[in-house]
Amino acid sequence: MPQRWDPRDPKRKPRSERPDRARRDKSRFAPKPKPVRAPIGEGVAILYGWHTVAAALANPERRVRKILATGNAARRIADEGLPLPVTPEIVRPEVIAARLSADAVHQGLLVEADPLPARELDDLAPEGMVLVLDQITDPHNVGAILRSAAAFAVKAVITTARHSPEATGVLAKSASGALELVPLVTVQNLARALTALNERGFMTVGLDSEGGEDLAAVRLQAPLALVLGAEGKGLRQLTRETCTVVARLDLPGDIKSLNVSNAAVLALYIGATRLGLMG
Repeated sequence: MPQRWDPRDPKRKPRSERPDRARRDKSRFAPKPKPVRAPIGEGVAILYGWHTVAAALANPERRVRKILATGNAARRIADEGLPLPVTPEIVRPEVIAARLSADAVHQGLLVEADPLPARELDDLAPEGMVLVLDQITDPHNVGAILRSAAAFAVKAVITTARHSPEATGVLAKSASGALELVPLVTVQNLARALTALNERGFMTVGLDSEGGEDLAAVRLQAPLALVLGAEGKGLRQLTRETCTVVARLDLPGDIKSLNVSNAAVLALYIGATRLGLMG
């Protein structure tokens, strides 16, 4: 019969000197280290996803520095006949993914580009509609607002230099190409910018749940500036005081408030309809 192993055997090694098989086997299941995101140069706009990159390549004002593309994406660019200011660097999808957040959908395309040329408030012609954003900081919301602005032929989106997201990355992807179509105007002081719009004949309408009347009942006129505040905080006091009118969006359902990007769509539809821009 085989001898039983005696734990009191003096030849038995201390536990600290014995290999721990269970511990060794568990190491096989340890999570792999996350890839280190490549550094991005200061002042570089990162654009990814098909619609975002295609719009950037088609925009003569956008200076593209580098294009990273998978083989499939590069073939699609060629099939679409998009202009190529630089030769794409063909890479595997994970190389692009390493440059972005874990939830980013890049569709095999990433571009490094210069920011678009700055637009000034004085460059705006007093016509049509513009949107004014009072410290809306979520890039998803601002991107969605830009996309709606392009759909309603908005002449410009005005934002503050502080408390606004950069025109790159998530914002550009959420805008789905609208960043190349709708001018972004950045101002240092929003109240002064609204005063300037008032002096140039714009009707400045702030949207706030405490507004005096429903936007649909306001006699809107062009040129029209619709002013949106951040979710939760709404319009700041000085912004409210500087607007020509402060209106609300009345809703028939049990929920009486909308996400700011959805509120922008509704306000733009009302504005475009009232100004005769829909036909």
